[in-house]
Amino acid sequence: MTPPTLPPTNHQPQKYTGPSAAAVLALRKQFLNPGLFLYYKQPVMFVEGKGQYIWDDTGKRYLDGLGGIVTISVGHCHPHVVAAAQKQNEMLQHSTTIYLHPNIAEYAQKLASKMPGDLKVCYFVNSGSEANDLALLMARLYTNNYDMIALRNAYHGGNASGMAVTAHSTWKFNVPHSFGVHHAIAPYPYRGPYGYDDADAGQKYAADVKSLIDYATPGKVAGFIAESIQGVGGFVVFPDGYLKNVYEHVRAAGGVCIADEVQTGFGRTGTHFWGFETQGVIPDIVTMAKGIGNGCPLAAVVTTPQIAATLAGKIHFNTFGGNPVVSVIGRAVLEVIEQEKLQENSLKIGGQILAGLEKLKAKYKIIGDVRGKGLMLGVEMVKDRATKEPAKAECAALLEHAREMGLLLGKGGLWGQTIRFAPPMCITQADAEFIVDVFDAAFSKL
Repeated sequence: MTPPTLPPTNHQPQKYTGPSAAAVLALRKQFLNPGLFLYYKQPVMFVEGKGQYIWDDTGKRYLDGLGGIVTISVGHCHPHVVAAAQKQNEMLQHSTTIYLHPNIAEYAQKLASKMPGDLKVCYFVNSGSEANDLALLMARLYTNNYDMIALRNAYHGGNASGMAVTAHSTWKFNVPHSFGVHHAIAPYPYRGPYGYDDADAGQKYAADVKSLIDYATPGKVAGFIAESIQGVGGFVVFPDGYLKNVYEHVRAAGGVCIADEVQTGFGRTGTHFWGFETQGVIPDIVTMAKGIGNGCPLAAVVTTPQIAATLAGKIHFNTFGGNPVVSVIGRAVLEVIEQEKLQENSLKIGGQILAGLEKLKAKYKIIGDVRGKGLMLGVEMVKDRATKEPAKAECAALLEHAREMGLLLGKGGLWGQTIRFAPPMCITQADAEFIVDVFDAAFSKL
């Protein structure tokens, strides 16, 4: 098989003259968090990015198939976003919300215009973990209850409250905040009790949430939180009707519904701007981060005026949330998504890649499942399709093979058995052809 070749680019990267990757790795081991992890056996150091491409310190170019973990939504160093940030940096870098500034107000108006229903009040913070922490606080204050329902296989952040609602042992400690958190069966058609062939799977998985409300949290449920498509869990897409039924159960018990859009928002699913819209529901609280700022520390919680009024009983303040620079970046990202029709591109190119992956599934038995929406795609690998034994080592090996050929991918799932693919939404048809060819060549090496 002829090795795939990256599509050409007009961008000429600068020659890197900084410390070597080995020197940086030594500094990292000595001075940085020892819990950090690296994807590859031979660590890669990236020094420049443009659009969907990224260059390492040796000058080798890669297609970023993970978008900095679903963070780079409109492309690395997009000129419109960079120009907006540079202009604001030259005028005023920081002004907290105890003073007026037009950027945060105008951005909030723009962001709220993208939300359905009565989701109109914006809170700006710095990360997805912080956004989910605030959303949990809102739910508990609004309902005067404490218990939360989350999903197995979920990930909601690296802070204490985020770990509490996370149900993935790799990513959580036994934090005290886990008290009062109940995890329902993951609506996981490939591995769960109700499969793709069950037309009532969504309703049946939702019944487990109803059971938790009735028996584990009777009369005291504060809310339900779920990613609209599970991210770290392996890009698991819920069966139709799941969130609709769950939301009905939760609201009937007096709880509120939180949609974690950290990885699914901003048009990535292609058919809709928000992942929850693919399930035909409107949450009470929405959290967002990563792609909202295309790599800058920006996140948000959007809720209704009724829920927001609960927090008005005390002063709520965030020193850096919504400062002039991140606000103008956030607005620029929305403008690029609109002007370059990136949601539409996600639907078109994502469909092209998904079709190619389906063909590879018929070719390689190690592929157990192919799933996703738009440019959020998962390839679950198994040693045996009958037993569905996770192919963890093979998944790691495939990542290495793809990197050698110039494609960066992610992995997820409880056992690290699922390839995650979520590139910048600006990728082209030629990129899609390259991606499928790399997958084909990488699977052929296993």
